[in-house]
Amino acid sequence: MLRTELDIVTFGDLLHHYPYRYADRSQIVRIGFIDPRADYIQIQGTLVNITEEGEGRKKRLVATLYDDTGRIDLLWFQGAQWMKKSLKQGEKYLVYGKLNAFNGILNIPHPEIEPLNAETASPGRQPMYPTTEKLRVRGLTNRSFAKLTYALLEKVKPGDVSEILPANLLNQYRLCGRYYALRWLHFPDTEEHEQAARRRMKWEELFLSQMMIARLRLQHTAQAGWRFDTVGEHFNGFFRNHLPFALTNAQKRVLREIRQDTATGKQMNRLLQGDVGSGKTIVALMSMLLALDNGFQACIMAPTEILAQQHYYSIAGLLEQMNIPVRLLTGSVKGKPRKEILQQLEEGTLPIVVGTHALLEDGVRFRNLGLAVIDEQHRFGVGQRARLWQKNEMPPHMLVMTATPIPRTLAMTMYGDLDVSVIDELPPGRQPIKTIFARDMQRAKVMEFMRKEVDLGRQVYVVYPLIEESEKVDYESLMAGYEQVKVFFDENRYRIAMVHGRQDAAERERNMQRFVKGEAHVLVATTVIEVGVNVPNASVMLIESAERFGLSQLHQLRGRVGRGAEQSYCILMAGSKISEESYKRLQIMVSTNDGFRIAEEDLALRGPGDMHGTQQSGVLKFKIADIVQDSAIMEETRLAAQELLATDPTLSLVQHQPLRYALAQQRKESHWGRIS
Repeated sequence: MLRTELDIVTFGDLLHHYPYRYADRSQIVRIGFIDPRADYIQIQGTLVNITEEGEGRKKRLVATLYDDTGRIDLLWFQGAQWMKKSLKQGEKYLVYGKLNAFNGILNIPHPEIEPLNAETASPGRQPMYPTTEKLRVRGLTNRSFAKLTYALLEKVKPGDVSEILPANLLNQYRLCGRYYALRWLHFPDTEEHEQAARRRMKWEELFLSQMMIARLRLQHTAQAGWRFDTVGEHFNGFFRNHLPFALTNAQKRVLREIRQDTATGKQMNRLLQGDVGSGKTIVALMSMLLALDNGFQACIMAPTEILAQQHYYSIAGLLEQMNIPVRLLTGSVKGKPRKEILQQLEEGTLPIVVGTHALLEDGVRFRNLGLAVIDEQHRFGVGQRARLWQKNEMPPHMLVMTATPIPRTLAMTMYGDLDVSVIDELPPGRQPIKTIFARDMQRAKVMEFMRKEVDLGRQVYVVYPLIEESEKVDYESLMAGYEQVKVFFDENRYRIAMVHGRQDAAERERNMQRFVKGEAHVLVATTVIEVGVNVPNASVMLIESAERFGLSQLHQLRGRVGRGAEQSYCILMAGSKISEESYKRLQIMVSTNDGFRIAEEDLALRGPGDMHGTQQSGVLKFKIADIVQDSAIMEETRLAAQELLATDPTLSLVQHQPLRYALAQQRKESHWGRIS
């Protein structure tokens, strides 16, 4: 069960299952004397009234613990069945947990609970370990972890723990040895020992990740690439005659960086960051025209069919007068059209193709792919970018783009092997979007405002959340919302379109195009329109149940408006009762349009594991380091990795052999080798 629940298989895994804090378990509080302002408390008493309350997903287990001074409820919202089987009414228990209050009544949700006997006497200062409800029920409590780890450390001697870091780094950065770091991390004698141990193990984790990134970067810079040494008629002709608006200085700067990269004879690996509406597509198109000028093909890959179609219509429209063929390849392109596209790509007669994951299929072969552009790259699995490398005898240049600004600390960890370009300037004439927070009780006023915007000749979005675990409930909310919109927008006067994931692709596209062409005034949709929909005439984005969205997603949705010259608005609609964290998140949206500030706040609120699908990659599964809190350590380790590889790029020196072995092990356990 340790394997399935916490991925603990070996003694080494147990030693690296670190406590997240330490609790003073020497004090037992009488229930009647609990201070409501206390954080964690330890109590003991007799368990009575073990009952289940609520139904379905709101079901919970409630048990009451009492002593001769009072009583308090213990609550379990998860693992209720497991707990019900293990608890015995009328028995005495030792309980430790975080104090909570609901409507002024104190309780302890998901406490650590053990039968009271001689072995559960107050243990003093105890390490607190991450665990699960299933393990607690089976008797593997914090106390059990502490006993197991203590017994293991009693048998481990300094010579049994291999030192990974070279001696010069230990001295330069004043780091304690690995053996003592592990001992002190679990059972510190002093606060100084605990701090020294934490710093050492955080430093090691971040250093290994920075070494991985630095070595990948060395591989990229050594990788030969096609040389684009001509800036010809495709690029210059488009720039002079067909550019729909003047490039911003930021766009010009990024194009210069791409031209310099592709002229070196080395493979380009560049990340292009640009806020929603900043003009990344034009930069990508002109980069593809540069490939055409040098006799190569280019492709752009998007994560969804809607976004791929949007790119196709945009690029095909911009190139229409230049007679440059562009085709769209997605999963829904079948039969003769698909066969034609595959043949043209292999013969080299199709210079530009726009597609989805369909471009990665084995049957898709290029004659000479020179540039691959990947949009919204964080939505692709970690091995998928690398598959485009295999479409050629020599890997194409890679330009990966994201409209979600990436905080510097996250970029250093996830994309440190890539060169980074930033479009930090919006096209001229755009007005900042006004963001408004509204409660459900203000709905009539909000709808009246939206109706006035439509009467002025503009269009509006109404977006509902759709989260997989509650898809049926969300679908019902969407349909109810659609009916509600019809109450405010008389169908005899206004036209309403609806788009959601349950529609077949043809109906969804038909409804989307009605809105794009201005035939529908209101688009009621789920987050399928989060990226890729470009309707300059749309001036209002109403986001229903806005408290259910993360900051980055809210920012993406807001970016669907503000694309024309008129003033645009984003209205965040929330229920009457929302959490303090949700309120804080919505207020951040109201206070700024700066995508980078929002990304930093999002990272601080949610943590790196929840952002951009990074947890799937295996790269950010740090056990102890935190890239937000430990950014100073990350800077140290980044510099240390660069300096070490500058002197020993292959890690062939004797003193670097343990480090080389540790990196090889880490590479096996994660997906670093498949990240491009």
